[in-house]
Amino acid sequence: MKISVFSDVVCPWCYLGVTRLERAAAAYTLETGDPIEIALRAFQLDPRTPSDGTPLVEAIAEKFGGYDRAEQMFAQVSAAGRADGIDFDFSNAVQANTFDAHRLLTWAEGTVGLGAQRDLAHELWRAHFAEGADIADHDTLAARAAAAGLDAEAADAWLVSDGGAEDVRLQVETARSLGITAVPTAVLDGKYVASGAQPQQAYLRLLREVGDRQGAG
Repeated sequence: MKISVFSDVVCPWCYLGVTRLERAAAAYTLETGDPIEIALRAFQLDPRTPSDGTPLVEAIAEKFGGYDRAEQMFAQVSAAGRADGIDFDFSNAVQANTFDAHRLLTWAEGTVGLGAQRDLAHELWRAHFAEGADIADHDTLAARAAAAGLDAEAADAWLVSDGGAEDVRLQVETARSLGITAVPTAVLDGKYVASGAQPQQAYLRLLREVGDRQGAG
């Protein structure tokens, strides 16, 4: 079974959703013996976001109606993260444009494979949401590539070029053509869609349903 997950690396619910889906996929494969291929596809929540070091809390407060609302949103995400063993610390997080991060994810997939792509995505999510790193910064991106077991020098060379730019634009356009306006959105087997960060058991039920339909077909 092949799954494409449209996501952004500054989206906390994408971090949660992909983690839950990966765990559900592992459980499904253990249960059935059938492998699942999960590919991350680019979506930018706001492609106009400047990479200017603005504290995330300020950016969210301005966008959603004040600091109280921002803190409520952070508290909700943090509680969900604790339930899944994921740490969120928004106190030092900064807003970042994610286009180059998505370019690097295409490089990881093309260079090593989908497992490396997801390992890098998790490094970027941790960097942004737990460590306050600027994931638009090329040095930060190369360092996270190294942390994911990839070649930092090759990653930096890719970032200096415009490598992957067209792939990212195509993935963003594909999301638009599919009517995707929020992430995470998982597309299973090319036709079954799961929107939002579903609970792990909900993902597992969906995998079973799709697997049964594949078997019946």
